[in-house]
Amino acid sequence: MPQYDAIVVGAGPNGLAAAITLARHGCSVLVREAKSTCGGGMRTAQCTLPGFHHDLCSAIHPLGVASPFFRTMPWQEYGVRWIHPELPLAHPVALDRAAAVYRSLEETAAGFGVDQAAYRRLLEPFVRQSDALLKEVLGPLHLPRHPLLMARFGIRGIASARSFVDRWFRTEEARGMFAGLAAHSILPLEQRLTAAVGLMFAVTAHGRGWPFPRGGSQQLANAMQRYLEDLGGRVQVDAPVERLDELPSARAILFDGSPRNLVRIAGDLLPAGYRRRLERFRHGPGSFKVDWALSGPIPWRAEACRRAGTVHVGGTFDEVALAERANWQGRPADNPFVLVAQQSLFDDSRAPRGQHTGWGYCHVPASCTVDMTDRIEDQIERFAPGFKDLILDRHKMFPQDLERYNANYIGGDITGGVMDAWQLFTRPVARWNPYTTPVPHLFLCSASTPPGGGVHGMCGWHAARAVLRRRLR
Repeated sequence: MPQYDAIVVGAGPNGLAAAITLARHGCSVLVREAKSTCGGGMRTAQCTLPGFHHDLCSAIHPLGVASPFFRTMPWQEYGVRWIHPELPLAHPVALDRAAAVYRSLEETAAGFGVDQAAYRRLLEPFVRQSDALLKEVLGPLHLPRHPLLMARFGIRGIASARSFVDRWFRTEEARGMFAGLAAHSILPLEQRLTAAVGLMFAVTAHGRGWPFPRGGSQQLANAMQRYLEDLGGRVQVDAPVERLDELPSARAILFDGSPRNLVRIAGDLLPAGYRRRLERFRHGPGSFKVDWALSGPIPWRAEACRRAGTVHVGGTFDEVALAERANWQGRPADNPFVLVAQQSLFDDSRAPRGQHTGWGYCHVPASCTVDMTDRIEDQIERFAPGFKDLILDRHKMFPQDLERYNANYIGGDITGGVMDAWQLFTRPVARWNPYTTPVPHLFLCSASTPPGGGVHGMCGWHAARAVLRRRLR
């Protein structure tokens, strides 16, 4: 008899979600994790000075309380306290002017001047049904349960971010804010479907907010691990897997990793044709990340930025679009679009009393070796004069450092592969059930399957359901 019902290779948010889902159904589950702690993109460390706690990858969680899987997690029972900043997001477009995104749709729209009515008309139907919308989009292709809602979203979202703002917005604040939201796609903003990404991030901001866990993202991983173990699951850390045939016997194996690493680890177990298709899977631009230990809060000139958990630093729509397009042209932007989080404004556990942390990254070409520290800090200084004077210490990660931190971040790609119009729906290959493979007992549950990157656990949840239908019923 197999030793386990299922073995999960990799303990990121998707691997843990898959294991929890299976354990809830009474399955015996083993999780193998190469690093010394679970978490994948959910890890926190003191990487600058003692007492400064920095999120090494993910920091703010738009889907942390909105993901259909995460909404089933008993977070409070396992010590997770969600913190909601006063403003989920601010986006400065000039030294003294910034778009302010509140939880309230009405309050946000009121700040957009002549765009007030358009913003409200655009977002209100989706915010009102945000939970239903997320259930529809956070998964593989399927017949929608809310066809009218999805038709409306599809009509709006199929556009490029540029054509979208040209149609809907006139003010620099609304246009710049939407550019920052759409740039999470890590695609040129002239490309189709980037409008859908911008819309989804706006909906999550108004629907359930952009919170983060007190103490750092590691708290999410710790809670998921403890919950899994209470369900009877077993977790092994410091347990890398070099070949699948070295694992104990199991009725199903779920792989929370990139297609490239699956090919490496599965070897000849995969049919040659399927292996070649996995090898053609495309990874996108990388990221360059900096963490700062600061003697005080970032001195943003625009007041809204001083009340926001996340600040998108890039200026106007055209400036953000220029920066994101450069990455696809093989050169890092001179004035990059920088995503900044300032958790310590709202979480006093992150830094010593009176001091603060800063978290920021920009997109760069894959495997880029250019040190972007000065360019990132110059961008922040542009909107927060005096920022550089506050820096006590910094820790930076090049794309190759990110790949060493997590072997699935190929070339520094933190989203599990390009999410353009083709690969969004065929990740990792065109297959009716993307979580299955030609090997009956082998399944994929990583961000390289739908719905893609982000801390939401939905790839693992969908994969576990496929396992329950195919192998463990």
